[in-house]
Amino acid sequence: MITIDAENKTLGRVASAAAKILMGKHTSRFVKNAIGGEEVSITNASKIALSGDKTKEKKYIRYSGYPGGKKEETYAMLVMRRGKSEAIRRAVMGMLPKNKLQARRIKLLTIKE
Repeated sequence: MITIDAENKTLGRVASAAAKILMGKHTSRFVKNAIGGEEVSITNASKIALSGDKTKEKKYIRYSGYPGGKKEETYAMLVMRRGKSEAIRRAVMGMLPKNKLQARRIKLLTIKE
């Protein structure tokens, strides 16, 4: 298990480091079609930093598939509703390849506030 300390680090840098380890790209035996990564634990998620005015401007968008079903949520609203660990999980999920291994890889990620 590899531990990443998120204190005073930006969201993207922590997420990209975690995604790299989850995919197994830090090892010499990396293959795209297998889970070669290790478990990743991110600590101090509540002390993560965002640059600029991203708490109000960064948006998370989802769509239900129905007309008028587009839902937007800012970073501040997401943190109030689900916590900063959810923002980190979504950032890491966005950096993983969109294939059948994505769900299995994200289960190797644990985030502690």
